Amino acid sequence: MLREYHSWHSQSLDHKMELLVFGHAGAPVLVFPTSMGRFYQYEDSGMIDALQDHLENGGLQLYCLDSVDNESWYNYGAPPWHRIQRHLAYDRYITEEVLPFIGNRNPNNFLITTGCSFGGYHAVNYGLRHPEFVRKIIGMSGRYNMHNYLGDFSNDDVYYNVPFDCIGGLGESDYTNRLRGQEINLVAGEWDLPVCLNETRQLSELLYLKNIPNNLDIWGQNEHDWPFWRQQILKYL
Repeated sequence: MLREYHSWHSQSLDHKMELLVFGHAGAPVLVFPTSMGRFYQYEDSGMIDALQDHLENGGLQLYCLDSVDNESWYNYGAPPWHRIQRHLAYDRYITEEVLPFIGNRNPNNFLITTGCSFGGYHAVNYGLRHPEFVRKIIGMSGRYNMHNYLGDFSNDDVYYNVPFDCIGGLGESDYTNRLRGQEINLVAGEWDLPVCLNETRQLSELLYLKNIPNNLDIWGQNEHDWPFWRQQILKYL
């Protein structure tokens, strides 16, 4: 199986960013790590081994991203306006740097996003923000009410990065129709963290209220941990 390490100085974030590529062909998958996780976390947690057959057969090509959560959502020492701006810079890094990097290597345009726990938030949020790029979303055990991280602070940038807000406020538009063309998968376990289980269900309900199809998949007795995510990802990738 092909495995490559890449890094460059991100113009969007103004520091070095690293990623790992697994697989030689197939649908490109943006993999977001858990909260403040690193680009090698997916490999270290056995997810690459679980997907080995798909990667070796050319069905998938994974791009395992680094995070900047310690600069944004989890940077409690910085003012909220600064933290959301760092998150937006991360969005630009993916859109303006990582996606062209993928496009130069892989002609397949069926882009998938996935992540577990806080990575589930990133996968879902990025996918919903960019239906022009993302065809399939797999959020596992994610959190989707980001006001818990910013307290009372809110502005337009926060609004458009809190799925509860931006989906709840949707009207009919070309953007809404694009969301209806995505495959959206929201996964959690009955024994998951209560906040993740509840917010997964709530986001699914909000999407349905806007007539946006989505697959809510609650796994019995599954907890908030890698052994269960390894089982879940095999169903969706």
